[in-house]
Amino acid sequence: MKVWVDADACPVLIKEMLYRSAIRTGVSTTLIANAFLRVPPSPNIFSIQVDKGFDVADNYIVQAVGVGDLVITADIPLAAQVVAKGAHALNPRGAMYSTANIADRLAMRDVMDELRSQGAEIGGPASFNQADKQKFAAELDKFMARHIKIKRN
Repeated sequence: MKVWVDADACPVLIKEMLYRSAIRTGVSTTLIANAFLRVPPSPNIFSIQVDKGFDVADNYIVQAVGVGDLVITADIPLAAQVVAKGAHALNPRGAMYSTANIADRLAMRDVMDELRSQGAEIGGPASFNQADKQKFAAELDKFMARHIKIKRN
């Protein structure tokens, strides 16, 4: 199993949690972004810079992800693609995407996009907060406990 991170819009606090998780668990964690990312020196943490452009990072992740891998993303269409490939997707706010909920999430996203395109002012997501961080940490720990054996010192 590997962890892939849609890193362009991923909050710094989430990236830091993922670094600690990679070091603690030994799970390969790769951040994909269209800008240079500095990552801690570790044999398990990688950064790949892709070209700038619409969905370039997303397309890279979809091509690279394997069955059982975990993708960290707030991008619902990307989450739908990786779930369809048999991978798992976790939102930086701690919401796990699955075959059971991804269709509803895509539909809601499409409705919101349509409303915005018609000029409705519906605002964006709430600011990332401590509760989001805690929920993400809990979901990540639960996922790791179910899918890998944690290294014990």
